Amino acid sequence: MVNFNGNLISSGAFFLNHENRGFKYGDALFETIRIINGKLLFWEDHYFRLMSSMRILRMEIPMEFTMEFLEEEFLKTLTANELMDKPVRARLTVYRNDGGKYTPSTNDCSFVIEMEELDVPFYTIDDTSYEVELFKDFYVNADMLSNLKTTNKVLHTVSSVFAKENGYQNCLLLNGAKRVVEGINGNIFLVSNQTIKTPPLKDGCLDGILRKKLLEIISKWDDFELEETSISPFELQKADELFITNTIIGIKPITKYRKKEFDTKVAKSLLGRLNALARLS
Repeated sequence: MVNFNGNLISSGAFFLNHENRGFKYGDALFETIRIINGKLLFWEDHYFRLMSSMRILRMEIPMEFTMEFLEEEFLKTLTANELMDKPVRARLTVYRNDGGKYTPSTNDCSFVIEMEELDVPFYTIDDTSYEVELFKDFYVNADMLSNLKTTNKVLHTVSSVFAKENGYQNCLLLNGAKRVVEGINGNIFLVSNQTIKTPPLKDGCLDGILRKKLLEIISKWDDFELEETSISPFELQKADELFITNTIIGIKPITKYRKKEFDTKVAKSLLGRLNALARLS
């Protein structure tokens, strides 16, 4: 079952048509949220990111789009799918309603909520190999639109195909200045000696929720200095650790980039702190 504008319908139903602006123009946003036993992790952060993104894209925010209203819609969808007591990956997509070409005929919006069950409730790290490579065919724009979680993910899709074709588990994306911006599916962090770095938003990375939470955690960690600074590809092989973060996987350590193999100690230490913060959210 999916939730379409508050109505529960079969996931196989044809409730979107060829005029959908998300399909035609990528005129849509989405939030991917981890839910544990009916609790939306970091829901306030997701909600305010969505509201900010809708304003930036000049979408009309419906009056009923309060935190409480949308949370209730998530819970209603959980119940309909018998997932209330399970770990869940939920996706909320908001798109501008049909009509117009590049210039929309309305700024009113609709929403869809969909869900799938996850294997484990809290974040874990396994010790499997995770090799990455740079993707250099196309580049991320270093602007505010790249910070938003829009449905325009062609670059991420093409780089995913490249990774699969060449036996990599992920790719690192670059901006036009040849700076490392992010992974295909999340933000990138680099550990070097007692410094942890992550690219600044001005470089074009996603304004990720887990990125924000790790910045909060690391800034209070006396063992390391935090830097939001541009990362050169030349720094990657000199790093002690690299890891990717997003709301669903939490922290995913990179084990190999070209000839360099990386440790995972800092990532595993951060994971415990992240799970503690998730329980309090």
